[in-house]
Amino acid sequence: MILAHFRIFFRKMTSFSTASLTPVGVRGMKVLDREKFLRHYKVPVLKVNAENLSKIISLCKKYFLKLENFKPVQSLVEDKEEYYTKCIYFNPEKVSTFTNLFDIDHEVFTQQGITENNFDIKEIQLKYENWTFDSIFKAVLPENEEIVSSFSQIGHIIHLNLRDHLLDYRYLIGQVLLDKIKTCKTVVNKSNIIDNTYRNFSMEILAGDEDFLVTVKENNCKFQFDFSKVYWNPRLGKEHERILNFIKSTDVLFDVFCGVGPFAVPAAKRKAKVFANDLNPDSYHWLKHNAKNNKVKEEYFKPYNQDGKDFICHVFKHYIIDLCSGKEKVSKEAKIHITMNLPAMAVEFLKYFNGLIEDKEILDKLNNEIVVYTYCFAVGEEPASVAKKMVIDNIGCDVSNSILDVFHVRNVSPKKEMMRVTFKLTKEVLLGIKNDLELSEPPEKKVCVEV
Repeated sequence: MILAHFRIFFRKMTSFSTASLTPVGVRGMKVLDREKFLRHYKVPVLKVNAENLSKIISLCKKYFLKLENFKPVQSLVEDKEEYYTKCIYFNPEKVSTFTNLFDIDHEVFTQQGITENNFDIKEIQLKYENWTFDSIFKAVLPENEEIVSSFSQIGHIIHLNLRDHLLDYRYLIGQVLLDKIKTCKTVVNKSNIIDNTYRNFSMEILAGDEDFLVTVKENNCKFQFDFSKVYWNPRLGKEHERILNFIKSTDVLFDVFCGVGPFAVPAAKRKAKVFANDLNPDSYHWLKHNAKNNKVKEEYFKPYNQDGKDFICHVFKHYIIDLCSGKEKVSKEAKIHITMNLPAMAVEFLKYFNGLIEDKEILDKLNNEIVVYTYCFAVGEEPASVAKKMVIDNIGCDVSNSILDVFHVRNVSPKKEMMRVTFKLTKEVLLGIKNDLELSEPPEKKVCVEV
C-alpha cells in the first residue's frame, strides 16, 4: 500500500514543475493584442466529492488559485470513469506536491478520506480576461524600470502621471486599465506640471470617453466638477477630514484657496460660517454648485472669486474689523480658522497678514483665537524644519512660539513632501512685526499690504 502511494506521488511529481503563473511572450508590446495572452498551464488540484467539499474547502482557501474570472472550485466534467465530482485548483507557487498540504489539519483530511489519490495535475487555459492589470504591466513593460505603481481615480476618470520611459506604452496602459477597472470610463495622462494660475493641467486621453464631468463623494458631501478645468486630489480626503474635525459649528472658516469646496462645503453644511474663495472661475462655478447641491444654507456660506491677496486684505480684514466693532457676532469660544491649501505657493501669501490691521484700539477688542493651516512642498532631508522655515521667512517674523503643529500630509516625490504648518495668528502679527534684518528699511515698509 505504501509503495503504491509512493508510485502515485512520484508519477505526479515528475509531470509537474512549479512555474510562475505570469503572462509570457508579451514583453515590449505597445499595441494591446489580447490574443497573445492565451496560454496553457499545468496546475495542482485536489479532487473531492460534493459531500465532503464544505469541510475541506475552508482548510484549503489560503492555497487557492486566485485569478480574475476564474473559479478555484469547479465541478468536474461528467465522466463515468471519474469517481470525484469537485475539483479545487491550487496556486502552483504555494502547492507543488500533496505534502505541501500537510500543515492543514491532517486529521480532517484523514477523516474525509483525502489521500495522495485525490491530488492531481490539470491543464488550464488562461486568457487576457484572467490577468490583473498589475500582472499585465509586469509582463509587458520594460524590465528593471518603474512600472505603473499607482494612479488616482476621480469618479469615472483614472488619472496617470507617466514617467518618460512609459510614454511609448501609454495607450496600451490606458486600454488595460479601462478593461480591468469596472468603474473606469476614461483614462488620462497628465502632460505637464501644475504651474498655471488656475491649478489645472492639460491632459491626454489614453482610452475611453472624452468625458471630464465627474461626481465624487467625500466627508458626507457630493462634489461635481469638470476635472479638466479644476484641481482635485483624492489623496487629500483624509487631510480634509482632519481639518474638518477641528472646526465646530460655532466657528468661522476662511478658505483662501478653496477649489470646488472640499473644506468649505462640509464645514458650512455643519453650520460653521464659511467664507470660501478661489481665483479659478471654473472652481468658483462648481463651488457654488456643490454648496447648493449639498443643501448648504446661504447664511453659512459666502463664495468669492478673488485673488488670495485680495481675499485676505479685504474680506478677511473687514470681517475682523467688523467682529471687533460688534457688527459681526460669534461666541467667545468660537475659533476663526484659515485654510491655505495651495502648497506650491500658499506661504507667499502669509506676508499679507503681517501688518494687516493698523488700528491697535480696534484689534484690542479681538477675543477669538485665529488658527492658520498653511500647506507647502518641503524639499530636503528634514521636511518639518524646511516647512517651518518657509512659514517664518514668508510671514516676515519669527512665529515659532505660535506654531501648533508641523504635519506630514503626503509624499509627493523622493525628498519632496507635502506639509501642513498650523499656527496661531496673533494680534502682534496682525498689527505688524518686522524682522531684525529689516530694521534699517523705511518705516512705511512695516505695512506689508496697501489697502
